[in-house]
Amino acid sequence: MGVALVYSPRYLLHNKGIKHPESPQRLAVLVKGLQNSPFAGEIKWLDPLEIDEEVLLRVHTKSYINLLKAYAFLGGGWLDEDTFVSANSYDIALLAVGGAVRAIEQAWKARDHSFALLRPPGHHASQSRGAGFCLLNNIACAIRYGQEHWGLKKVLVVDWDLHHGNGTQEIFYEDPSVLYFSLHQFPWYPGTGKVEETGKGKGKGYTVNVPLPAGCGDEEYIAVFEEVLIPIAYRFQPDLIAVSAGFDAHFADPIGGMFVSPYGYGMMTRILKELNEELCEGGIFAVLEGGYNLEGLLNSVQAVIGELLDIRFPLQRGERIADDTTRQKVNEVIVEVKDLHSLG
Repeated sequence: MGVALVYSPRYLLHNKGIKHPESPQRLAVLVKGLQNSPFAGEIKWLDPLEIDEEVLLRVHTKSYINLLKAYAFLGGGWLDEDTFVSANSYDIALLAVGGAVRAIEQAWKARDHSFALLRPPGHHASQSRGAGFCLLNNIACAIRYGQEHWGLKKVLVVDWDLHHGNGTQEIFYEDPSVLYFSLHQFPWYPGTGKVEETGKGKGKGYTVNVPLPAGCGDEEYIAVFEEVLIPIAYRFQPDLIAVSAGFDAHFADPIGGMFVSPYGYGMMTRILKELNEELCEGGIFAVLEGGYNLEGLLNSVQAVIGELLDIRFPLQRGERIADDTTRQKVNEVIVEVKDLHSLG
């Protein structure tokens, strides 16, 4: 399988002209770095699809879409204290969803691994509200599009962003066709993602949350993947693995309190790749979420793409490791999750 990256320079136009963690520079640094990486010749670059509002309506309410349009028409504003809308933001958010749709199409139909390098991010956007820097839920819209147009039946969403993807969880909370798996710092923004949040109705059991204490690093994240995610994936038997790929758990990130290194992101990707080879028909499909230390973001994304390409090179490891108290808390959370989901 090859690796396709989806990107548009128009993504840089979502910009309020202020200092903000979710800045255009995040993508500018990524694209320049990847174009000059050791594996630049192995990457396919794709443009996002131009889509219309109908794609959004499979996930978001009409009233919320109209609200975003109104904010943009009036020159922008703030949805909450963290989440801005500029005059260009509705069009760019729509194009971000188009990038996610293009990436899932490449993963499912062309059987490539794909990564949508897009902004604004999406996993905090619910059906009727934007929050946490997010306007539209890119990964949810792409999954719904794939289910409707290409016969996708079961999708495993793995969210390794530092923050819990409350919007994605809400959208799929009653849906047994999408299993949402998140490991995240807790307690932390947005305050959701407790172990007992497991779904509702027909979706009961199809949400798996692993809330971790601050101070976790590569060892703890890999343990969660090995002890919880792998058995969950084999039980669910997905057609496709989707990743909400945030990198704000990196040890140098200014927003979080975790110690994950590029090595850790590479190892998590290796586990997903092995699961994909065993269980899935298509490639792995990822969308960019958080990650606000520019060097850490680039190094971590390079680690993920290198792993997908089977090009392994020395990866930076964090110097800080979890203390004994943190490890004990993580072990207790893992046991609690395994018991609740009967992983045995």
